[in-house]
Amino acid sequence: MILKDNYFYDEQGRILWLRGCNVSGSSKVPFTPKGETWRKDSLKNPEMVSFVGRPFPLEEADEHLDRLRSWGFNFIRMVITWEAIEHAGPGVYDEEYLAYLRKIIKKCEDRGIWVYMDPHQDVWSRWTGGDGAPAWTLEKIGIQLEHIYATGAALTHQELGDPLPKMMWPTNYNRYAAATMFTLFFAGNVYAPGTTIDGEPAQDWLQERYLAAFRHCYRRLKDCKAIIGWGAMNEPHQGFIGYKDLSGLENNSIALGPIPSAFQAMASASGYIVEIPVYKTDILGTRVIGKQTLNPEGVSLFKEGYSCPWKKAGVWGEDGGKPVLLKEDYFAHYQGREVNFIEDFLKPFIKKFRDRILEVNPKVFLFIEGIPNGDHPSWRQEEGQGIVHAFHWYDGATLFSKTFNPHISVRADNRKLVFGKQAVLASFIDQLKEDMDWAKTSMDNAPCLLGEFGLPFDLYNKKAYKTGNYAKHIQALDMYYSAIESLFLHSTIWNYTPDNTHERGDGWNDEDLSLFGEGKTRAQIAWDRPFPRATAGKPELFSWDYTRKTCLYVYTANTEAEGPTELYLGERHVGLNPQIFITAETPETGETAEKIQVQYAWDQAKSILYLVNPGIPCKIKVLIQG
Repeated sequence: MILKDNYFYDEQGRILWLRGCNVSGSSKVPFTPKGETWRKDSLKNPEMVSFVGRPFPLEEADEHLDRLRSWGFNFIRMVITWEAIEHAGPGVYDEEYLAYLRKIIKKCEDRGIWVYMDPHQDVWSRWTGGDGAPAWTLEKIGIQLEHIYATGAALTHQELGDPLPKMMWPTNYNRYAAATMFTLFFAGNVYAPGTTIDGEPAQDWLQERYLAAFRHCYRRLKDCKAIIGWGAMNEPHQGFIGYKDLSGLENNSIALGPIPSAFQAMASASGYIVEIPVYKTDILGTRVIGKQTLNPEGVSLFKEGYSCPWKKAGVWGEDGGKPVLLKEDYFAHYQGREVNFIEDFLKPFIKKFRDRILEVNPKVFLFIEGIPNGDHPSWRQEEGQGIVHAFHWYDGATLFSKTFNPHISVRADNRKLVFGKQAVLASFIDQLKEDMDWAKTSMDNAPCLLGEFGLPFDLYNKKAYKTGNYAKHIQALDMYYSAIESLFLHSTIWNYTPDNTHERGDGWNDEDLSLFGEGKTRAQIAWDRPFPRATAGKPELFSWDYTRKTCLYVYTANTEAEGPTELYLGERHVGLNPQIFITAETPETGETAEKIQVQYAWDQAKSILYLVNPGIPCKIKVLIQG
């Protein structure tokens, strides 16, 4: 596969359309012992876990991968974590897991499924309410794991118990543990120069362990031809970087529930009892609805001999036994100007990651992510080839409320209300197009992948699981895919979790976004859709109407492509005997299909409609009616 002129091409010169899913949601937690976040003991003995069996046991891999391929998916975003590779300690790699992972990816290769390796994290680690980094990264700066929840440094499902408030986990980005680790990881040399790990600056030490771990992982996978690219980090976060006033709330995705200010988080971590605001966000905006006490027992987060890096840096101090904020805008500036997290810190890290991965395979692509619903790194061709803008987008109103109304929505980017079904669909298209336009203007027209989007299937308190009626889910997913198809956007939906259950969802923070659960598909008619997976020419227009079983594809054929155009199309889409109308027209003469014959063949067993390249430049229109 090669990149050229904003397109992925295969070895036959055809333009590819990558469509697939994230595999899997439960890969965020260990397989042995069971690591689902609802299990109260799942944070114990962090060095003794194993991720062998994630995303699925090896003996089940053929079944799952055949299923994914049968749905037309030709692309997988493979979820792996730093913890999975290096949980036992710095430099101690889990070779059994890497050998297992290699076998899974070789099975993808056997099926013609491409793979994008996703070093996944959410709010830093499992011990800070998410997933990703090993526990020892926290311990190395003196954090006592058993005091994280007590000090309010993070909210975890394990400690909070059931029911877990909806979408509570992202608020951990504004709590002490995750915010501190991200700030040290990306900018410790600037903001915490006195904080070291094993005699090295904390930033250098943490980044080197991360880079070395994933480079080692790729070295073990270097003969896996299915791997076309790597991401540097899923949904990176700036921590405290950029805060203009540490006494308030900034750098947050949404304000829900009790959230400390940055200064309150720092004070609480050092043993102070503080009162923090409780927030509510809805269509009326964000407001404070109450107060909550943080760290009521007044315990310290830090082991003996360690203290808060930000106190050591002079951000805050003590006066008369009380914490005082000394530098409210400490993280707002860099080199005498306003800081830019993306360009000053994230992009240099991504470049380092790229250099390490290219040492293993100089032809691999790099999938770049910025902050979800935030800024993205710029990129120029002279900074490196093979770059893909891999942004994420969710219908936030549906994700957070777990309800869906096609006639009213809230934009994820500016949180403005949208009314009317056509306007809602247009807003979805517009939001996606904004990210694609960024790639055109600021990333030298890099190709785009929607690396994450999806739908919580537990809408309306899991009503569909009782009734079997997925009408709302189908409506929502059809609108998402219609927006994606209108832009010819590559995509991997979140997610396929083979061990998903109605009771516990994907096994992580009560999320329940899997296309598959309890051994059955969910709302399949909406996401199992025809699409042109390989085109001997340039795509111009594509649409699919599942209600009418009508597919329309228009493309301009060229003479350079060697293979046929391939349209993923199954009997379940259009029936056994669909009507297939094909017309072709040359741009020079206007000759019609009577003189330009486009031969085709439908392989129903493989669900592929093949259209032979006519060998001359022409515009081809394919209309299929079931």
